[in-house]
Amino acid sequence: MENSKTSDKLSAFLESGIYRFENSNVVFIDPVRMLNRSYTRFRFSPSAYYSRFFDSKETIETSNSKKRKRKEKKVPHDLNEREQAATLRHQQVRPMLLKAHEFLMEATDLLAIMKGLRGDSNICSSTESSEHHSFIELGEVWQAPLYEIILKAAWKGLERVVPVFNNLVVNEASDDMEAEFLNKKYILPRESCFYMSDLGQIHNLIHECNAGFNLIVIDPPWENGCARQKLRYPTLPNWYFLSLPIKQLAHPDGALVALWMTNREKLHNFVQKELFPSWGVSHEATYYWLKVKADGSLISDLDLFHHRPYECLLLGYFHGQGTNSKQPPRLGPIKHDQIIISIPGEYSRKPPIGELLLEHVTHFKPARCIELFAREMTAGWTSWGNEPLHFQESTYFARNEIDNTS
Repeated sequence: MENSKTSDKLSAFLESGIYRFENSNVVFIDPVRMLNRSYTRFRFSPSAYYSRFFDSKETIETSNSKKRKRKEKKVPHDLNEREQAATLRHQQVRPMLLKAHEFLMEATDLLAIMKGLRGDSNICSSTESSEHHSFIELGEVWQAPLYEIILKAAWKGLERVVPVFNNLVVNEASDDMEAEFLNKKYILPRESCFYMSDLGQIHNLIHECNAGFNLIVIDPPWENGCARQKLRYPTLPNWYFLSLPIKQLAHPDGALVALWMTNREKLHNFVQKELFPSWGVSHEATYYWLKVKADGSLISDLDLFHHRPYECLLLGYFHGQGTNSKQPPRLGPIKHDQIIISIPGEYSRKPPIGELLLEHVTHFKPARCIELFAREMTAGWTSWGNEPLHFQESTYFARNEIDNTS
């Protein structure tokens, strides 16, 4: 009976990308399988997504040799008040994270599958140049209003040309759509749309998409003192995010808001005392994303002071108009202290957790969902940010073998 249950869970995982550990608050997800459910004629290349943490043991030891001094220094001897609060927060969640990791290491059948997540020989990423367009830079030049994207419905032989910036670009079809911009190709999932603009133009999105979203996921480019991170993408001062029009974007009957955060105590204080109150959001629960390598080991020591192997996802209710109840009437109760385990993709890329969050938004059929500061798209979702096409470039995809439209 136990073997049958394990087999059923593995079969469900291979189909959905979600592995649920019994009698626990822990799930393991394969982002590639989850993302691929948004596409019919294309699929993500595992080798393109899993670009890290699949190195050999020897390579890892060599690349980490310069970091050993930092790893040996876990907690500074003299902590200020904010650092003490951060340490206390970590100590409270630490046993839960260790237990979740223990669940993973005991799931030997799942671990065997994990080691092969990147090695699908039937998928080969595109041979196009891997150099990406900088949409952030292009959106800031004077020609930005003139840039256009070509949308191609290959199965119908149709094309249309629309502005790519400050415009709602929609794929209304129930199939993937190819797009071309400045001689590069992009893949748009079915029934999805994006609005590419900087923060100063976000209010235009409210009128373009009629708002009324039931689920709002936000991954802000939090300000950070790390020079390496600033080279990868520009960050914004925290107070900029106070201007996000959450009240105008949310459904009048309430919305679930999910906010990605780092472990900095200053940031936690800002969100709890300023950001959520300004948005009209009440903090209800915290989820944790625990990052592991292909062999199941943590990507770094759990007790590193500045580089802990997990991030937080704060969940809250926007209560809508005319309701003072603790739980908006059309939103389900939120589970507490859920832990999501996965192998990370590229730097700063978050796992696709929309399907897990929709379990709390069951009374809206269908639910309307939006991601703010998005860098990729999902079927049925609206994506807003200054680079929502970043991970939609065709170099991340391969064409399905069953597709005969090319």
